[in-house]
Amino acid sequence: MMLKMVIRVIGSFSLPCFLLGLLFFAASLTPSLIPRGPEIQGLLGGVVTAIGYLLGQIIAVLWRAADLPVLKGRAAQIVITIFTIPLIAMFFWVLWFSLVWQNDLREKMTMEPADALHLMTILWVAAATFALAYFLGRLIAALFRIIRARLYWIMPKRRANVLGFVLVVLVLFVVSRDGIFDRVVVGLDKSYETAQQLFEDAPAKPLDPRMTGSAESLIDWGGIGQPGRDFIMSGPNANDIAQFTGRDALDPIRVYVGRANAETAQERAEMALAELKRQGAFEREVLIVASPTGTGWMDPGSHDPVEYMHNGDIATVAAQYSYLQSPLALILETNTGLDQATALQDAVHGYWKTLPADDRPRLYAHGLSLGAWSSMYATNLFRLLDDPISGAFWAGPPFPSTFWNYVQSQRADGTPWVLPTIGNGSLVRYASNIRDASEGTADWGGMRIVFLQYSSDPVVFYDPRSIWRAPPWMLDPPSEDMSEHLIFMPVVTQFQLALDMALSFGAPAGHGHAYYAQDYIGPWIQVTNPTGWSREDTRRLKLLCDNGFQNGCQKDTL
Repeated sequence: MMLKMVIRVIGSFSLPCFLLGLLFFAASLTPSLIPRGPEIQGLLGGVVTAIGYLLGQIIAVLWRAADLPVLKGRAAQIVITIFTIPLIAMFFWVLWFSLVWQNDLREKMTMEPADALHLMTILWVAAATFALAYFLGRLIAALFRIIRARLYWIMPKRRANVLGFVLVVLVLFVVSRDGIFDRVVVGLDKSYETAQQLFEDAPAKPLDPRMTGSAESLIDWGGIGQPGRDFIMSGPNANDIAQFTGRDALDPIRVYVGRANAETAQERAEMALAELKRQGAFEREVLIVASPTGTGWMDPGSHDPVEYMHNGDIATVAAQYSYLQSPLALILETNTGLDQATALQDAVHGYWKTLPADDRPRLYAHGLSLGAWSSMYATNLFRLLDDPISGAFWAGPPFPSTFWNYVQSQRADGTPWVLPTIGNGSLVRYASNIRDASEGTADWGGMRIVFLQYSSDPVVFYDPRSIWRAPPWMLDPPSEDMSEHLIFMPVVTQFQLALDMALSFGAPAGHGHAYYAQDYIGPWIQVTNPTGWSREDTRRLKLLCDNGFQNGCQKDTL
């Protein structure tokens, strides 16, 4: 009895559908943007094999519904054999060459080559993943059959089939969205909020009254959280900067408001503005309104160098909007970052506009990753045209960013999607690990905007439409850290790029989504145009970075 139930749940296995899945698996072995290890490759292969199998089943259902002819008996066996033998041969050929392709990509990213293909690891992980996906699919199909059988009692078969499908979709949506999904979101948010309150290893409250979170500060140290505390307490001071520049320097101003410091985005923005005024930030040469990543992290590799460039005569302000990692915050708390960045820029820019034009700091917008997206969203036309800011510097802009997509679409003919040229370069320029945004056919205008993006960064170059068409960058010659063996295959490429996003945070510095100080320096020079800065200063600052100033060259979690 139990065996019959298992067989009924498993159902008949379709060899043609599996062959389609095997074709998908072979395509998944080709390289994408980020190198993959055997376990990850096996997981990807198993998932896309299941997707291919499912697509085969859908095609079969539609074929039968259209009453199209179906091969049977010996004719069907001959056709299947004709396709099976070359497909299996191609599968093993691709499997063998996948090591060569992966090592080619690893070499481009200065990673140690893999010394073995680990065929068995790839195959058993893929088989286990496919088996699990297949079993879950059969359970869902069994649920559909049960619901449909009940509906047969009260309505015609065609109507019961449609309504049964709709009910299964609703059940899955409710279970995942209002059950598991919501509990995961709430649990993550609470766990991160709880973690923010654990400060045994965090820096103690600053004694310097000028600093954010001190006894004289308007912002309570206890609510700032670990990322904000690290930002406030790290970075160069006046002595560090003076040793580098050989001139008297100022202590840079760093203002940070934690999510727990106030209930609403507007309240946090007003608190930040009040603290800026208290510390005299509007009397500095440069003022940067920055948006942190999802967890609230501020990249020292970006903020430390620009403070050296301006001899400490600079202030930076940021407000936290989430406790989640950027990928989770992007999906689960999409609007929180946008709302916080808008509120902060409204408050700071609104006050800045009231100051005399010749007696106020140059104002810039900045953000990394999800912070770049929220900062771009907040930097609307009013800030670009109505008493405009001096410029913006955005690093690793995520693919949904509307402003970034608009600028990308304005690229000059013949320039690559990953590093385009926009107009004559007087307003917008691009930087990467091989370009510092210093090149343009025209000089900079009154406003300077720079995007820093790596050609191997899937957070930037993921394309949701790659499920059916090749991303624009795949149509260009491969960049320096891209594989020459990139191919597009519907559905499979989509899953490759999605997995690349998860792997990109652990890529070597200068590749993937691992941005670091060396590549921030050139764009900051171009955007903020520091007084008296020379190429020798750039060389010395990069050397200082190589020696690890304030951990400014170290990667961190986003």
